[in-house]
Amino acid sequence: MIRLPVVLALGWLTLHDGASTRDRAYADTIVSVPGDTVWTKLSTVAYAGKQDDISFSSSTRGWYVNGSGRIYRTTNAGETWTEQVHKPGTFFRAIGAVNDSLIFAGNIGTDYFPGVTDTLPLYRSRDGGATWQPVTGITGPSVKGICAIDVLQSQFVNAGTLSRRTVIHAGGRVGGPAYLLRSLDGGESWTSLDLSAHTAMILDVKFFSESEGLIMGATSTDVATSRALIIRTTDGGRSWQRVYEGPRPFELTWKGSFPSRLVGYVTVQNYNPDTSQAQRVVAKTTDGGKTWQEIPLVRNHAVREFGVGFVDDRTGWVGAIAGGYETRDGGATWRAVPMGRAVNKIRLVPNGKAVDAYAIGVDLYKFTWMPSSTP
Repeated sequence: MIRLPVVLALGWLTLHDGASTRDRAYADTIVSVPGDTVWTKLSTVAYAGKQDDISFSSSTRGWYVNGSGRIYRTTNAGETWTEQVHKPGTFFRAIGAVNDSLIFAGNIGTDYFPGVTDTLPLYRSRDGGATWQPVTGITGPSVKGICAIDVLQSQFVNAGTLSRRTVIHAGGRVGGPAYLLRSLDGGESWTSLDLSAHTAMILDVKFFSESEGLIMGATSTDVATSRALIIRTTDGGRSWQRVYEGPRPFELTWKGSFPSRLVGYVTVQNYNPDTSQAQRVVAKTTDGGKTWQEIPLVRNHAVREFGVGFVDDRTGWVGAIAGGYETRDGGATWRAVPMGRAVNKIRLVPNGKAVDAYAIGVDLYKFTWMPSSTP
């Protein structure tokens, strides 16, 4: 098996003193122009690689994680952060907040990244992150590691009354194997599904209901033969259909963003060493994930896509190794914007009439979007 480049996985980006001349030149092209979205860098603890995920339970309270086994919390919308956990040997790859008290954090697991010794895939806090315990009692096959956590507040009819319950999915991992954890009761009980027959990896998860969801993955753990892949279920994971498969090798999907029930965007990572293969694309759906088309992002071999976030069907951002890209017309056109390096996840947090966008990668950046600011 040819492992995916370490940069893909995350953390081990040499973007500080070790950045290549090509990457530095690319970064120099990311400049502000009139009308650009202006992202502000937040004060966080310095980290040598790509940090992976951030999640908020309200407009002020949130958590972010990284591969050094650390979890940080803010109670003032990112102005300051406090370390809550330092667990050496754990690679926290994903985090999902259900509310101010209940949070889940995913570990990438062993046998992929150096220095990771923790074999437990999922942790839970019931006290706002002050203490964490491993999630146990999972029904089904053992899970190697977690790359993404999706939290859904689902409505259902209970004895003639409209009720709500929390549905959580946690999937992984980069490099395989592909397993999905599923809870229909807010994380009290879990079942695991072996999806290796459908995808070689799980890089991101999005469920629209208890039954219907999407997984972003790849066709192979061998990056030289892998193609970008999205699979869909309409029966809670009992069966899956391929709804998008890229035509090129050296590719996999990474992260998804779904600003409405019908429209969604998924980043497509390319690792082809052939510099003539320079076109970068984003996968887009306009029918709720049933079908997908590729839209061009930029033609630049130095660009590798990571996170994606859309505040509405037309306005959004894609993070890349040395900067980001913004569209205001649904991906018809893009322009480079400075929003941090290797932005792995873009979280959109409602704040009154506004939306606070957080972009986490090597650093953490924030932008507050108002609906009236978009043409």
